[in-house]
Amino acid sequence: MNILMLKRIVAAAMLAVAGVAAAADTIELKMHSQIVESRPEAKYLQQFADDVAARSNGRLKINVFHAGSLGLKDTDLLRIMQAGAVDMAMLYGEYFTRDAPELGVVYVQGAIRTPQQHLQLLPTMRAIYEEGYSKWRIHTVGGVVSPVFNVGVHCKEPINNLSQLKGKKLRVWGSHLVSTFQGLDVAAQVIPQNSMYMALQTGVVDCAYYLSTVAKTVSLQEVAKYEAYLHPWAAVPWMFGVSDKAWSRLPKDLQAVLAEAGEAMWAKTREAAVSPQRESAAIEERKALGITMLQPFPEGDVSAFAAASDKAWADMAKSAGPKGTEYYQRMKEAIAKLTP
Repeated sequence: MNILMLKRIVAAAMLAVAGVAAAADTIELKMHSQIVESRPEAKYLQQFADDVAARSNGRLKINVFHAGSLGLKDTDLLRIMQAGAVDMAMLYGEYFTRDAPELGVVYVQGAIRTPQQHLQLLPTMRAIYEEGYSKWRIHTVGGVVSPVFNVGVHCKEPINNLSQLKGKKLRVWGSHLVSTFQGLDVAAQVIPQNSMYMALQTGVVDCAYYLSTVAKTVSLQEVAKYEAYLHPWAAVPWMFGVSDKAWSRLPKDLQAVLAEAGEAMWAKTREAAVSPQRESAAIEERKALGITMLQPFPEGDVSAFAAASDKAWADMAKSAGPKGTEYYQRMKEAIAKLTP
């Protein structure tokens, strides 16, 4: 009996030692995310982290810090990643216009006319971003393809063409859109999302250019009862970036795990990015909330919007320097090959 007990004690001790060794072999990476946990992209990010843990049998763990909880500023993120001060991050090109203005001009609203065209442009976009980030000593491993939502004009009175929009004050979310609408003789101004509701309520603006599919999340139906579809969202993808410093300390097999998991998430989110069913359901939901769905903007107006967008895009790319112009030209070549 004593011998049996001794064997059990020895076996337990060996298991404990093995457990400590396994824990010591686990590599942990910190990952910065700007996105709050309630957004779909954040859920995809956690799924990516879980997939990495499963594929590596627990040898590689990604600790995701949501909503900027690491205290990092997005405008500084390229420099932070270059120095290896954080292991991983969600990368969104339009945040980095100070240090890499060319990354902010890769893709703009008005570049596509159908959701399927967005999917056709993804390979070109991804190649550009991977090249751009590599100059900052960042290795990219897939990412999240954002959903292609409907973009509409939301107003306090019925407006569904450019003629009616002239003379109105329009909220937009970026400087490129200000230039685009100015080219159409429409007064537009950048107002942050968290100030949009109040701006409409108080008459600072008459209409808001916004992602219709998620408009209910900011209660837009309470201050803008009319909506007209304009175009599909040209959604810049989120790339998963790994600092070269963190990448170089990973064994080859764990580098492969990261790459495979990132590629799997890219494929999964690409598959879900275009969904007519989702957009149709969202339209019915908004109707139920009291929104009057007007006829979409006429094709002539959409073409005029696209032309004004392209002019503003070319000017913005030129201002971003030689690389900005190069990226614009590469995207325009890809757009020229699009099918409807």
